[in-house]
Amino acid sequence: MKKGEMRMQIIWQDETKEKMTVNEKNGVTFLTYPKLSKIPWAVHGFSTRLGGVSKGMYASMNLSFARGDEEADVRENYRRLSEAMGFSMEDLVTSDQTHTTNVRIVGEADRGNGITKPRPYQDVDGMITDVPGLVLSTFYADCVPLYFVDTVHRAVGLSHSGWRGTVGKIGAVTVQKMREAYGTRPEDILAAVGPSICQACYEVSEDVAEEFQKSFAREQWDSLFYRKDNGKFQLNLWEANRLIFLEAGILPEHISMPNLCTCCNPEFLFSHRASKGKRGNLGAFLGNKRGMLFLQHPLMCYFLFTFFMSPMILALLERTFSTETSWLMMSMMLARYLLMFAST
Repeated sequence: MKKGEMRMQIIWQDETKEKMTVNEKNGVTFLTYPKLSKIPWAVHGFSTRLGGVSKGMYASMNLSFARGDEEADVRENYRRLSEAMGFSMEDLVTSDQTHTTNVRIVGEADRGNGITKPRPYQDVDGMITDVPGLVLSTFYADCVPLYFVDTVHRAVGLSHSGWRGTVGKIGAVTVQKMREAYGTRPEDILAAVGPSICQACYEVSEDVAEEFQKSFAREQWDSLFYRKDNGKFQLNLWEANRLIFLEAGILPEHISMPNLCTCCNPEFLFSHRASKGKRGNLGAFLGNKRGMLFLQHPLMCYFLFTFFMSPMILALLERTFSTETSWLMMSMMLARYLLMFAST
């Protein structure tokens, strides 16, 4: 794939609905959500096939070390993508996806897991953290990425939801885990369903449909699947996960939908079904930016305000005091803010 292919035609599911933002930086193309992009302390994104160095069926931004691609190419892909999205690849923490509903609390000791060092865990399809600088990463090629951002406690969650994870309602499991770990309230969460396979492309067998019948209320079935003449079903994972978000207490206006199908866009996004398994992996990324907590502390805001307003404040002080006294008072004021900040 070539750099200019960012301008390829993208097939959106509904041209009248909100679309993800298509970003290009240093030749790397990635996707973001308008709502999540407004959160100043969070970093997020979803990769595409464009901007990497992998070749053949992995072309070109493959993020899987386990599908037969050259390790050096995959590492270069991570380096390029991380730089474009605005974080360091050394800060990544990756999942070990096996279609479970296991959600792991990620801490400082996990930094680099799956990238700079082996993962010390298995069977992890979801992760949550409130550690500044850590960036969670999960992987896809038709399954559903789920993003969670607690706008009050500055905690984030990222979960992988295939049909098994959706039946198990890993979205609700993630919300509950964030509630227990960080005091997260569902109404404070901004959530998103990521690019994945749409209902029109996702044919499943009757046994899969039966699992959804067991997990979802009867009145929801018509919005989730329908039977075809061949006895198969078309399944709507997007709507299923939206319903799970709502049942978990997330407000409808806080939910972003992908409007973008992996299977409908096989040149832009990896799709297991479209490629019949000959493909690389996409990545979802979500984290808490380094240094943002420092800037958001109230005392630091006072310090910065005083610092930038110092010429005006000095001018006012000098009307009453000498220049030397005014400078001393200003210095003491700034030092007091810094000492108060350091003690909190």
